[in-house]
Amino acid sequence: MNENLFASFITPTMMGLPVVITIIMFPTILFPSSNRLINNRLHSFQHWLIKLIIKQMMLIHTPKGRTWTLMIVSLIMFIGSTNLLGLLPHTFTPTTQLSMNLSMAIPLWAGAVITGFRYKLKSSLAHFLPQGTPIALIPMLIIIETISLFIQPMALAVRLTANITAGHLLMHLIGGATLVLMNISPPTAMITFIILLLLTVLEFAVALIQAYVFTLLVSLYLHDNT
Repeated sequence: MNENLFASFITPTMMGLPVVITIIMFPTILFPSSNRLINNRLHSFQHWLIKLIIKQMMLIHTPKGRTWTLMIVSLIMFIGSTNLLGLLPHTFTPTTQLSMNLSMAIPLWAGAVITGFRYKLKSSLAHFLPQGTPIALIPMLIIIETISLFIQPMALAVRLTANITAGHLLMHLIGGATLVLMNISPPTAMITFIILLLLTVLEFAVALIQAYVFTLLVSLYLHDNT
């Protein structure tokens, strides 16, 4: 068992070179394209899932917002597959790195905000000052709304990082406790092992839910600006 709880979150290297880019590209293997006239069950399930995601995410958008469909679908598939692969033994989860999540959140948030200022300037500026605000509170509200706008990408990245990291740490702690208790008290070790199995199932759900939440919030930011 690793003495350092955060050892599993260190960027892996091979021959002194980081291999995180290779790890990030690996989930694309799970979504191969098919040239067959009739797809197999895996491809049919993938197509059904993609259509469901598009229907849920893009239904509320204007034609301008629907131009982001490919980006939104690619984002949820990438985050979901990366989170799931990170649950396998001896693997690395890139979404536990705040820098990785910020590199996804900031460009998407900035693109949505820039789109809003370009096509809906008056509506975007109106968010900084709610209607009917007393004159004395105008400077304070503008500052608060500006801070809340710039904190949105940080909230996206921190939410994803914290949820994935917390689940991995908890699994690491319970797994280590199970190994120690096997020699001390086998019945207690069996109980902790059952808890570990239940937690693993929960982490599978969290991996998909966090991908959905991240993408849904990006979609809502886009909806407010298109």
